[in-house]
Amino acid sequence: QVYVGQSGGGLVQAGDSLRLSCAASGRIFSTYATGWFRQAPGKERELVGAISRSGGTTYYAAPVRERFIISRDNFNDTMYLQMNGLKPEDTAVYFCAVRSRVGTSAYIEPEDYDYWGQGTQVTVSS
Repeated sequence: QVYVGQSGGGLVQAGDSLRLSCAASGRIFSTYATGWFRQAPGKERELVGAISRSGGTTYYAAPVRERFIISRDNFNDTMYLQMNGLKPEDTAVYFCAVRSRVGTSAYIEPEDYDYWGQGTQVTVSS
């Protein structure tokens, strides 16, 4: 069983920055793709961004493009989400996702992933 843990998040003001971290057990980060999703109250879980296993390919959802940056440190089995220029509409629970199936792409659908973090709340006040 793979354990996926998250850290970061909190309450910030519009325009501030936050960084989320995601770590997984089992030395799997370097083998599999990972991603970030978020879910706001009353809404479905949506992709924030995804990164391939090598880190060479990234994909960002339109609402966060140019503001958020995904990166990964395969040596330390950790993925990051740097969130800049936060807006109130970014308020949501953010989830880290890890794919345990072979592939070299960045994957954008929730069903592409097999393991999920516990979620961390990000709240942006106006």
